[in-house]
Amino acid sequence: MISKGCEQCAEGGKMVLFVYGYCDQRDCFYCPLGENRKNVTDVYANERKVESDEDVITEAKRMDALGTSITGGEPQEAMAKTCRYLSLLKDEFGEDHHTHLYTGITGGRENMRRLSEAGLDEIRFHPPLELWGEMHGTEWEEILYIAREEGLTPAFEIPGIRAEQEFLDFLDEGAAEFCNVNEFEMSDGNFRRMQEKGYELQDGHMSAVEGSKEILDSMGDHERVYFCTSVFKDAAQHRNRMKRMARNIRREFDEVTDDGTLVYGKTWETEQRLRKLGVPEEFYSVKSDHVELAWWLLEEMVAEGDVETGEIVEQYPTYDGQVVERTPLA
Repeated sequence: MISKGCEQCAEGGKMVLFVYGYCDQRDCFYCPLGENRKNVTDVYANERKVESDEDVITEAKRMDALGTSITGGEPQEAMAKTCRYLSLLKDEFGEDHHTHLYTGITGGRENMRRLSEAGLDEIRFHPPLELWGEMHGTEWEEILYIAREEGLTPAFEIPGIRAEQEFLDFLDEGAAEFCNVNEFEMSDGNFRRMQEKGYELQDGHMSAVEGSKEILDSMGDHERVYFCTSVFKDAAQHRNRMKRMARNIRREFDEVTDDGTLVYGKTWETEQRLRKLGVPEEFYSVKSDHVELAWWLLEEMVAEGDVETGEIVEQYPTYDGQVVERTPLA
């Protein structure tokens, strides 16, 4: 059975809360963080830079979030901040707001207790690559049991670099609840380092590394191992999150596309002119220097010569409203 956190993520219902950009792990050549997130103390809720607690709540409401994933850098290196945001989310949205956290360190019992008391539900460990296969009898085995004792669901989340039997052993022994394997990817943040290590992109893919799916041959049959492909992350997780946002904030006249973008018309005609043409109030919105309205109405009015000019705008439903495309009408 898929974890609750993964289920919500697939639905596009998980807000991503980036709490801290620093990390003590210096040898992760595959770290995907870009320059705007690496070694910063800034907080981001999805793509929104957080200036206040209200920004976090607003972003969660904007996408009608079912839960939140806490990430970094290393969230356990900013425990006060991490726990404060966990408590904030639970206080605002209740216990059903599922939270999970990604970490590359063990942290110890005190951290597990603090995270649990703050409202964390699930913790996903990513042990350093050089320790894979040698974790039994170490703090990495111990922390799995400690996390469970403190009320957390312990799991692994690892990049698909290579197959490793030890992760399956931990599952069978009852130490970890599941193991997520993410398809190995190149990003703007790690592309050069990955190339230096000899990794290459799959043919026809923008980010997936050649050979990563071969890990499925030895780990994929286990009922509690889940392989998350780069295509799924983009086509399902990100797109579904955009759709949730779009449906939540759309105006009466906005069209939501299959990609989760919003489409509307934009003209520089006056409101009086639109009223004279019989456009219902619910089909337009007056801005400081233009009017936004149903794109199909605008297209029809321009074609018939009732309105001189305009454009069809497609934009993301994110807080900054990034425009994807503008199509002039004349």
